[in-house]
Amino acid sequence: MSLSSNNSGSETTRKRARAIPALLVTLGVVFQIFTPEQLTGMPAFVVAPLMAAPFYTWWGTLSFGVAGIAAELLLSVVSDSIGGTAANQDLATHLISIGFATVMAVVLNRAAVRVNAQITAARGVAEAAQRAVLPAAPEHIGELRLSTHYETAQQDTLVGGDLYAARATPHGTRTIVADVRGKGLEAIETVSIILGAFWETADRAATLTEVANDLERALARETARRSGYGDAEGFATCLLTEIPDEPGTLRTINLGHPPPLLLTSDGTASLLTPNAFSVPLGLAQLACGEPAEDHWDFPPGAILLMYTDGLSEARDQMGRFYDPVQRLTGRTFPTPQRLLSAVVKDVRSHTGGHPTDDMALLAVQSPSNRTT
Repeated sequence: MSLSSNNSGSETTRKRARAIPALLVTLGVVFQIFTPEQLTGMPAFVVAPLMAAPFYTWWGTLSFGVAGIAAELLLSVVSDSIGGTAANQDLATHLISIGFATVMAVVLNRAAVRVNAQITAARGVAEAAQRAVLPAAPEHIGELRLSTHYETAQQDTLVGGDLYAARATPHGTRTIVADVRGKGLEAIETVSIILGAFWETADRAATLTEVANDLERALARETARRSGYGDAEGFATCLLTEIPDEPGTLRTINLGHPPPLLLTSDGTASLLTPNAFSVPLGLAQLACGEPAEDHWDFPPGAILLMYTDGLSEARDQMGRFYDPVQRLTGRTFPTPQRLLSAVVKDVRSHTGGHPTDDMALLAVQSPSNRTT
């Protein structure tokens, strides 16, 4: 499982921000040299240590303040402006301003270090919780190849309401991908309930319909148990799949979830839209009957891509949704890992590096050496 929050883009932004203090000192020097004498680069020297505070150590922050003071003194000597009393007073005012800004920057830096340490600790706890609640699926189940990925919309939020799991059972390989409504601790609790129920029922239930019913009952029990936890808060869209040990087919139950994408070895990409969507988990009281299974071909070498709406509802700057069929048609991928890497990169490009929702991905590839 890959835990990612656009770290590469954040690191690039951080590198650019770290260059700003040096650029400000340089700009202040150039500005004061090439502008009339009454103009000064002092404001740039004041801002430089303040800009350095969030990104450097305290001594790095201090060094930009010292550089600004040194530049102000050197420029005054070069311009021969120290001679008069007024000039001396202006210079003293400038040096005091830069020095005060430097002291304040160091104070801010120390506060930022403490906050960053707290965030790092919280992030470590969140990552541990993420791995405990949502462990990585195995890379192989029998002859099937699997890959998973969890992409968070916010850098310091690792645990959300999306989930996936895969399990070898006497009935074949069963998987679940779901998206719990809402955020925060209540959503995480619901994730734990659904996953726990799935692990328990996946081996035992004879059909996918029974799996779906067991998940519904588990969620209903927990919803009733919680004090002040409304029914509308506890629902989750869900996609269940079953891939028999015999080659060439798969079964799905779609409970209000985005339909999965089937990519074949010839570059064809098609959505497995169910004959009828069933209501999401937690809303069985609104259903007219039990959820029904759909049956599909699963050719050799094909990859089934299951995902949450963080992918299908990712928008570009014009507000257009990401279309996985359009974006992936004509492309082939030798492994599910390569597919997920390409999808994550493509979604980041589509959104300009600013996704608005978490995205859970699970890809399963049929063995290419099988014949139907």
